[in-house]
Amino acid sequence: MHGDVRFSCLLLLCGLCSIANAFYIPGWSIKSYSDGESIPLFVNKVYSDNTQLQFAYSELPFVCPPTGRRPAGHNSATLSLNLGEVLRGDRIMLSDYELVMGRDEEARYLCSAKVDRAGLERAKEVVKGGYVAEWIVDNLPGATSFVTTDKSRKYYAAGFKMGYETFDAATGRPELFINNHVTLVIRHRLAPGRDGQQGKRVIVGFEVYTKSIEAGNRNESGLPLDLHNVEKGLELRISPNRTELEHRYADSSYIPEDEDLDDSATLTIPYTYSVYFREDDKLEWQNRWDMYFVNQEDSSTIHWLAIINSLVISGLLTAVVAVIFARTVRGDIKSYKDGDLEKPKKSKKGGKSPRKSAEKNGLLGQLDEAEGDADISSDEELLEDITGWKLVHGDVFRPPPYGGLLAPLVGSGSQLVFMASGLLLLSCLGVLNPSFRGGFISVGIALFIFAGMFSGYFSARVYKTFGGQRWQKNVVITGTLIPGLLFATIFILNLFVWAQASSTAIPFGTLIALLALWLLIQLPLVYVGGWYGYERVGAWTHPIKTNAIARQIPPQTWYTRGLQAILLAGLIPFAVIFIELLFVFKSVWQDKSGYYYVFGFLGACFAILMVCVVEVTIVATYAQLCAENHRWWWQSFLVGGGSAVWVFAYCAWYFCARLRVEGFVSGLLFFAYSFLASLVYGLLTGTVGFLAAYAFVRRIYGAIKAD
Repeated sequence: MHGDVRFSCLLLLCGLCSIANAFYIPGWSIKSYSDGESIPLFVNKVYSDNTQLQFAYSELPFVCPPTGRRPAGHNSATLSLNLGEVLRGDRIMLSDYELVMGRDEEARYLCSAKVDRAGLERAKEVVKGGYVAEWIVDNLPGATSFVTTDKSRKYYAAGFKMGYETFDAATGRPELFINNHVTLVIRHRLAPGRDGQQGKRVIVGFEVYTKSIEAGNRNESGLPLDLHNVEKGLELRISPNRTELEHRYADSSYIPEDEDLDDSATLTIPYTYSVYFREDDKLEWQNRWDMYFVNQEDSSTIHWLAIINSLVISGLLTAVVAVIFARTVRGDIKSYKDGDLEKPKKSKKGGKSPRKSAEKNGLLGQLDEAEGDADISSDEELLEDITGWKLVHGDVFRPPPYGGLLAPLVGSGSQLVFMASGLLLLSCLGVLNPSFRGGFISVGIALFIFAGMFSGYFSARVYKTFGGQRWQKNVVITGTLIPGLLFATIFILNLFVWAQASSTAIPFGTLIALLALWLLIQLPLVYVGGWYGYERVGAWTHPIKTNAIARQIPPQTWYTRGLQAILLAGLIPFAVIFIELLFVFKSVWQDKSGYYYVFGFLGACFAILMVCVVEVTIVATYAQLCAENHRWWWQSFLVGGGSAVWVFAYCAWYFCARLRVEGFVSGLLFFAYSFLASLVYGLLTGTVGFLAAYAFVRRIYGAIKAD
C-alpha cells in the first residue's frame, strides 16, 4: 500500500547518532514557520477502545477523501512510513485542509460527501463504536482538551470523536450524529535561535474541537448561517420519502417513520472547518508533548508504589539467597572438610587413606573410593555427612532429555534479553519516545535481528555442552523456531484482519520485507554466532565428571514437582510487575495512540524483575537438588519463565474486567497477541533463570571440588 518502507536498521543508526538531542525524532530538526507559510495537515486513522480494528481515515466512505493537492514544499500526498508505522496500522495522507501560519479562518467549506445506505451503515458503526480520529500537524496528533479533576491544569487526549449518540426523549430511540465541523486551534510561539530572530514561529499545540451541524440553513458557499448557536446536529439517517410512504400506506392510519423505499437514496454530509492561531509562551517546544501526559502524571504515586513493592519482594529474596550461600552451602562444604580432618581412615590392604585420596581427587572422590579403601564404620560415618545436594554430584551435569530443543530456546531467549534491554535503554535515554512514531517497533525489530548473533552463540555453546554434534542443524532450529512461530501466527491473524479491511492488516509487500529480514539477515547472523560459539569457543567445562549410571530420584514433595514448582515460583516475579503491567496494558489495549512514556519506572521494574527471576530460580534449583533430584536443566528454565503463565492469566482477567471489546476478530487478536507476548516474556525470563541456575550449580559443585 505504501512504498518506501524504511528498514529499521537505518532508524537505529540514526537514533544512536542523535542521543545528545534525543527527545525528538532522530534526524528531525525543529520545524519553524514564517507568517503566511502553509502548514500541512495529515489524516491518519480511526481507532476505538471497544475494538482492536483500526481503519484508515482517508478510506472511510463518509468523509472527504484527499484529492492529492499538495502545499508548497510537499512533493507527495502520502508520507513515507517506516516499518513500525506500517505494522501499527498508520496510514498517513495529506489532507485538503488549508492552514496558513497566523491566518485565522472563522469558517471554510471543505466538501460535501454523498453517502449511500452502505456508507451510512458504516458511519453508524464508527460513531456507535466510539471511534476517534487521529490527525497530525507538525508531528503532533490532534488532541481533545480536558482539565484535571481539581481544574488546576489542562491536558490533552490524542484524537477526537467522530460523532456521538443520544436518545430521543419522547420515544427513547437512539440517534447517531456525525461531527461534520471541526475547529482547529494551533498554538505557537517564537522559534528559538536564528529563526526566532527572523520572526519565525514553532507549533507547540494542536487542539481539535468538534461539532455536529445540520445540512440545512446554509448559504450558497455551503457554510452554516450560524456556527455558534447550533440548534440541531446532523443525524445519520436518510429521511423517508413521504409521498411514496403515503401512497403505500394509503389504507393505513400508521405510517412508519424510519422506512425508506428508495435504495438509491443518499445522505449529503457537508464538512466545514475553522482555524485559529493562538500564541502560547508558557510552553517550550521541547516540552510540547508534556500536555499529553499531564493526566498520567497523577498516577506517579502508583508507579512509586509498584517500585517499592518490587524492592520489598526482591529484598526478601536476596536475603534468602544470601542465607543459602553464606550459611547453608558454605556450612555444608565446611562440615565436609572438618569431618574429613577429624576422621582419618586406614586402608585394609595398605592402600591410600581417604585423606590422601581427597588431596588427590577432591572430597567428592571419597564417595567413589570409600567402598574399597575405608573400613565399614568409617564409611557409614562419612555417608551420614554426605546428604542432600551433595549426593547427586555425579549426575547434576548429566545432559537433559530433549537438549536439542532446550538449546535453541535458550538462544532465542538471549536474543530477546538483548532486544528488551536495548529498547528500555534507548527509551530511558529519550531516543524512543512518542514523537518517534513507530520507532519502538522499528528499533525493536532491528535489535532482534542484530541479536541473532547472540542467539546463535548461546544456543551453540549450550548445545555443545549437552554433547551435540550437528551444530548446523541446531543453528537452523534456533533461527527458525521462535521467529517462524511468530511469523506464522501473525500471518494467520492477518488473514482475519484483511477480511475486515482494517488498516492494521499488514500489506503483502511488508510481509515479504519481514520475510526477507528474517531469512536473509537474521538467519545468517544466527549462523555466524553459532559457528563462533561451537567451533571457536566450545562447551562450558564442568568441575565434576558424570557417572555412567544415573542415580534414582526419590519421591518428591508436592511443592518441588514440575507444575507446582513452576506456578509457585512464577507467582513471585509476577508480584513484582503486576502493578506496572496495568499501565502497559492500558497503553496498548485502551489508549490506541500508544503514548506510554514512563520508561524510567518500566526500566526499574525490569531490572528488579531480572534480579527476582535470578533469585527465585536459584532458590528453586537449590531446593530441587536438596531433594536429590538432579534433573534441574529444564526445571530451571521453566521456573524462570513460570510467571508467564500468570501474565497470560492477568491478560484474560484484564479482558473480562477492564475492556469492552466487541466482535470475534477483536477478541481473537487480543488473546493471540497476549499469548505471543506471554511466550516472548517466558522465553526471556526462562533464559535468565536457566543461566543463573547453571552458574549457581557450577559454583557450588566447583567449590566442593576445589576443597
